[in-house]
Amino acid sequence: MAVSAADAAQSTALITNDATVLGLLAIMLGAVFYTHQSQHPFWQKFYRFVPALLLCYFLPSLLNTFNIVDGNASQVYYVASRYLLPACLVLLILSVDLKAIIGLGSKAVIMFLTGTLGIVLGGPIALLALSAIAPELVGGNGPDAVWRGMTTLAGSWIGGGANQASMKEIYDVGGGIFSVMVTVDVIVANIWMAVLLFLASRAKQIDTATGADTSAIERLKDKVEEYQSKHARIPNLTDLMLICAVGFGITGFAHIGADFLGPFFSENYPQTAQYSLTSKFFWLVVIVTTVGLILSFTKARQLEAAGASKVGSAFLYILVASIGLHMDVSQIVDAPIYFIVGLIWMLVHASLMLIVAKLIRAPLFYMAVGSQANVGGAASAPVVASAFHPALAPVGVLLAVLGYGVGTYAAWFCGQLLQMVNP
Repeated sequence: MAVSAADAAQSTALITNDATVLGLLAIMLGAVFYTHQSQHPFWQKFYRFVPALLLCYFLPSLLNTFNIVDGNASQVYYVASRYLLPACLVLLILSVDLKAIIGLGSKAVIMFLTGTLGIVLGGPIALLALSAIAPELVGGNGPDAVWRGMTTLAGSWIGGGANQASMKEIYDVGGGIFSVMVTVDVIVANIWMAVLLFLASRAKQIDTATGADTSAIERLKDKVEEYQSKHARIPNLTDLMLICAVGFGITGFAHIGADFLGPFFSENYPQTAQYSLTSKFFWLVVIVTTVGLILSFTKARQLEAAGASKVGSAFLYILVASIGLHMDVSQIVDAPIYFIVGLIWMLVHASLMLIVAKLIRAPLFYMAVGSQANVGGAASAPVVASAFHPALAPVGVLLAVLGYGVGTYAAWFCGQLLQMVNP
């Protein structure tokens, strides 16, 4: 989907053609993977310290930061999240062992709920910190009161965009403070995702140091790898066309379902907005995840032998690059104090996650994916999960869907706490 003429006219970026933007992202991804496989001593040493996935995410942000591309005007992320992400989820889930995912146990859910609690408690703590640092910025109950804006941040970091919009309406948030919090949301959430991707590259060392039990995760990965090694074959054109047919075919039908179910619930059961049932994106993720799980019990699973998950991973990396395209670090200068509030909030969330993970000896994977399922939702939780192993991507999706269910309740409660501590 190309940028409209109106958007292109408004943008001051050097490049406004989305075909060119997509080409640049593809070149960046190709360069990262080419150098990552290089035997040159420089690149081997470089990637020992810099994870390739993190670089795929960071390099596109430079295009946005230096105004080469306007990430907000570009439609590349929309295309990637609505077309490539659903197809990617289907192809990654095809080879999943549902019993093995269930066998991961309760720690994954515990860490997810801990992440939710960290966001709920982190908001009021961050507001109290702001009142101590800059008391002139807090207080009052008008539409642009800081605490009201922070409720939308809570909604975004627990459930996602739909929950963020719900909080804006529930707490009558003014446009000024809402715009500020959207900026804080994008910057802080993206920085945290970068941290999680970096930690993922050090997962084995961290889990060994903490004494975490990773046996269930290793069993799941081994099952997938064993299946691949037994059935893997060089894909021919028919295999690749079938992979595309399954991925994009199911995506197409999922869009039909989402286009019907979202408006249906919105018109007939508007109260279900608190469960995100009025969101088309919610239904899109639920449908492709459900169909993918069903297909994992059929002959369609044989497509994994021809590289279905590899094609899905390629789609996922394009999504990663398009997410990075939305990050503009220079915006920190526009609202530095609110950015600090966001960092304090995320620090509370991260600290609680690390403490509970240590207490229950949960692997880093549970902590990282449980956190991203809250903060990033279905669009980025599988990205973080796949950083550990492509077979684990469905775990991120399932936890993110759980976030849609609890997001509005938790964000509303956080809003009540924010109002209570507001000076």
